[in-house]
Formats: sequence, structure tokens, C-alpha cells
Amino acid sequence: MSKIAFLGLGRMGSPMAARLAAADHELRTWNRTPRPELVPPRALESATPAAAADGAEVVITMLADADALGGVLRGEQGIFAAAPRGCVLIDMSTIGPLAARAVAREAQAAGLDFLDAPVSGSVPAATDGSLVAMVGGCAETLRRVQPVLAAITRAQLHLGPSGAGAAMKVALNLMLAVVNQSIAETLALAAGAGIAREDAYDVLAGGALAAPYVGYKRAAFVDPANAPVAFSVDLMRKDVGLGLELAREAGVDVGVGSAAALLLDRARAAGLGGRDVSSVLELLAPAGG
Repeated sequence: MSKIAFLGLGRMGSPMAARLAAADHELRTWNRTPRPELVPPRALESATPAAAADGAEVVITMLADADALGGVLRGEQGIFAAAPRGCVLIDMSTIGPLAARAVAREAQAAGLDFLDAPVSGSVPAATDGSLVAMVGGCAETLRRVQPVLAAITRAQLHLGPSGAGAAMKVALNLMLAVVNQSIAETLALAAGAGIAREDAYDVLAGGALAAPYVGYKRAAFVDPANAPVAFSVDLMRKDVGLGLELAREAGVDVGVGSAAALLLDRARAAGLGGRDVSSVLELLAPAGG
């Protein structure tokens, strides 16, 4: 059993924290907006990031972006002010490699070990523990906290030094945006040819291009009125921006990723920023489709 602080009880963070509590870890949580109903049984809700991190062996952050992470790390009530030396800070947010490396340097100065460990998978995977962690940082540090990560992920893939996990995550989410757009375009084309959306999706889910994403996004594309938001347009656009930034730095041509960014911009301009990413279909489907 480890003493763990978990900060960020959003769509992904809440089920992840619940899995840690169910694994009998001593858990304290913090969320920017107090949500007692999201605090797992046997876990304690903390008033500040510092209160959550005080005495912790492992601190996990699952936040919206680099600015949100900076807000919980720094200041008198931040993690750096209270986490004990030797504590392992694991950021599972999507912040990009530049920010991850900067946090690694700050953590080292504060006497903490740091891993950037964003995950692949959506809310269902967070709930059943089938997320995959992409990890940057010291391999020995990963070995120390592997039992903790094993409670919330099915695999922990060490990719290199600090920033490697964050880089892989934004590259992956750039691909995800492209796949999401491709599904939407395929369904729009099928609708234009008079094929029912449900039937077209059966082909996608059962054919050579089937993938886990295609499977678990079915309700979002086929019955959007009754499907919960799993990954918003706003968050996807933020991640795609990080991916394009990485591509510019590496000198890589990501034409389809750039096209996905343009469609997401159209979606935000149309007022769909808070909707699920599958809502880009609304911009493509023919009238009545």
C-alpha cells in the first residue's frame, strides 16, 4: 500500500482515482472545484494541493493543460511546497514535451522524482483499468511506482527521458484527431449515398479498418443525443496544437493533422467546443443525414 495524492477528478481522473482507492492505497484527492460525490470511498478530500501532497509517497496529476498543472505545482499551497523529498510526481495530463521537461527540472530542484506518463484510452478504459501509460523519465523511478500505475493502467511503456511520454501522447492524439475526422467523413459520404448511419457504422466496426476507437465511439457517432461527452472538441484542439508544435520543432510534415486542426477550428466556431469530438460530423453530413 502506498500513500498517494491524486489531483484532478475530471472525466478521466475520477475513475482512475476510484481504482486506486479500490486497490487499498491510502488516497487523498483534490479537485479545483470541490466535488465530494467524486471522492472514492475510503479516500480523503483535501482542501489544497499542498494538503493532498503532504506526506505522500506518490503524487499523480490528471489535469486539463500545462497552465492547470502549473497552478497546482507552485505557490504556498502547491505540491512543491509540501511534497516530501523523494516523493514521485507523476503527471498523466497532456501538456507536451517542452512543458514536461520544464516540470521535470522544477521537480528535481524541489527534491522530487518526476515521470511524465500520459495515457492512451478514454473514459471506459479509465474505468476498467485498460489504459496504456506512455512514460518519460528515469526507468528506475518507473520501476518504483509500477505497482501504483498497474492499478490504473494495463501497460506502462517506458519511452525514454523526461518529455518522451508527453511527446508520444501528443503524436498519438494528432493521429486520433485524424481518425475521428476520417470516421466522420466516411459516415457523411455514406449518408450522401443514402446509406443509414447505423449500417455504415456496422461496416466500419466489422471491416479491415476496425479499431478500439471505432468500437467505443459508436454511440457518440450514431446516437449523439444520448451519448456522454468523452473528449471535447476544445481539449482535442488543444492537444492537436501541441502535436503541430512538436511537428514544427521536428521538421515533420503533418498535412492530415493540419487538416484536422482546421475542422476542429470550424467546430469551435460553430459553438461545438464543449461537445464530444464526434460532433464534427455535424459540419460534414448532408442535410437530413
